[in-house]
Formats: sequence, C-alpha cells, structure tokens
Amino acid sequence: MTDVAREIVADRVALLEMRRPPNNFFDEALLTELADTLLGLDEDKDVGAVVLCSQGKHFCAGADLRGMGAAGIRSVYRQAFRLFSGRKPVVAAVQGGAIGGGLGLALSADFRIAAPGARLTANFAKLGFHQGFALSVTLPRAVGPQRASELLYTGRSVSGEEAAEIGMCDGLADDPRAAAVELAGRIAASAPLSVPSIRATLRRSLVAEVSAALDIEADAQAALLGSADFAEGIAASIAKRPPRFVGS
Repeated sequence: MTDVAREIVADRVALLEMRRPPNNFFDEALLTELADTLLGLDEDKDVGAVVLCSQGKHFCAGADLRGMGAAGIRSVYRQAFRLFSGRKPVVAAVQGGAIGGGLGLALSADFRIAAPGARLTANFAKLGFHQGFALSVTLPRAVGPQRASELLYTGRSVSGEEAAEIGMCDGLADDPRAAAVELAGRIAASAPLSVPSIRATLRRSLVAEVSAALDIEADAQAALLGSADFAEGIAASIAKRPPRFVGS
C-alpha cells in the first residue's frame, strides 16, 4: 500500500496526501515517494498548484529517528531538498501537530493554512537536538530572525492562531484542507507559464540557502545523536516529563 496518494480535486489543483496516520512520521522512504510524486506533477499540464496534506490526527509529527545514524540523516535530507526543487506552488493544509521535521515539511510549501487548534513546534532544543529540514532558513523567512531564534531556543509550541499572527501560516480554517484547495485554485487560475516562472525567481535564493543549510544541519544533528542530552530528551518526551539535561 502506498504512503502517498495524488488526486485532482479541483480545476488544475492536485491533492498530495501522506497516508501514515495518525502521526505521519516520515523517513527516507516516505520523503522519496513524496518528492517523486510532487516532481512528477511538474510534468502534468493539467496541474497548476498542489495541496500538501495528510490523513490522521496530525499533519506530521516529525522524523522517525529509529536506527537513523548520520548517514541516514543525510539520506533523508537529500530527499527533503527535492521537495524544494519543484516548479509548481504548494499549499500545505495543517491539522493537529506539525512538529520538528514536520514543521520543516510544512515550511517547504509556499503557503500554509492551519486549523486554529493546530500545534506548530520546532521542539529540537527540548530534545537536546539541532533543528533540521532547513528550518534554519525557512523559519526566519516566515517569522523573522528574532522570532525564529526565540522559537528555536525555547522549543515552545505555537497554536494555529498564533502562527497566523506571526506569519508562520497564511490563513486559519476549521477545515484547512478545503481552504488550501480554495487558495490553490486561485493560484492555478493564473497563467500556467507565468506562475512557475515567477516562483522560480522568488525562490532562487531560497533553494540555494536550503541546500547549504541541510548540509550544516545534518552535521550538527549527527554530532548530537550520541549525546547524553539527546538520549535524555527523547526519554523525557516519551515519559511526558521535563528533561534533566547535563550538557554532555
């Protein structure tokens, strides 16, 4: 059974859906399938915009780190980079949690529509880890460098409502998927040659910065994988207790 499905849901709008409910944790296989499908839509002249969404309670609760060493992280990020390299605009529909790498996935899209009760979190510092999925680039672009620093240093959660206020998402809706389809439809109604050209110009520096950031983030994450603090952060998260970091 596939973990990614595509469907034409409106005039020139394709739905790209992750199917690993309820949490939609990603690994290299899921991101590869997601990137393959997204880039395949570049060749479909009947598609002008894409809605990225997921089944289940959460949009994406982050990476499945089980057994993932330094080489695994780099393999995952090679696929993550491909998600930034497509030609057609993407609108993410965010329900539940977009956590850690899941937030990075949401921020790879051009726009985000969130449910008011959604939870968007760059929780890496609370896990004794380093941010990834190019959040070093995409989060400051969305909310500004000062706000991004605060969110990354504290690892605190942001509600859908606050996300809309600070620029992390572009709209709120009780049904974020339907609202994302509506926005994607308005984009897809524009000239089919103009929009990809405009997007390529606007995202030119972003793609270059993302490529560099993913390499740096992978190195930083690999350096922390074996730390006592990372082990404690994961244990505390599973036990739902405050972590007791020791700085090693």
